[in-house]
Amino acid sequence: MKKTVIPLLVLVACFTLMNPINAAFSAFVKNQEQIVYSYIAAFNARDIDAMLEMVTDDVQWLSISGDKITVEAKSKEVLRTTMVEYFKSCASCRSRLGHTFSSNNRVSALEVAIFQTSKGVQEQRSVSLYEFSNGLIKRVYYFPAEK
Repeated sequence: MKKTVIPLLVLVACFTLMNPINAAFSAFVKNQEQIVYSYIAAFNARDIDAMLEMVTDDVQWLSISGDKITVEAKSKEVLRTTMVEYFKSCASCRSRLGHTFSSNNRVSALEVAIFQTSKGVQEQRSVSLYEFSNGLIKRVYYFPAEK
């Protein structure tokens, strides 16, 4: 009996892994992750126009700290204005993704911010969650660095 169970399990596992629906879903999720990586690359290049190409017209940027949620941006144009001001205030700020994890329409990321201070180069880690709609970033939930 054991001899027939193992090949059957291998066959089921192979079918599951090779299932075209699983492959399509995997490609879909990887595409969303690539958009997040591209968004961070555009951020680092200070290319606001490229950033805005990856978001919906009604994009929302929400900062979450404890039990407080602050709406930082509620449209593309507000996000543009916010980014212009942010880049003016932090010329040395850059970001990289430590890792990502995806679900159907969300990509969570560990973001590592790198910036220059009088004490030298500093890093801080934050968590963000990118929500997608029709292949574009619709909402970003940003959890600031822990103190």
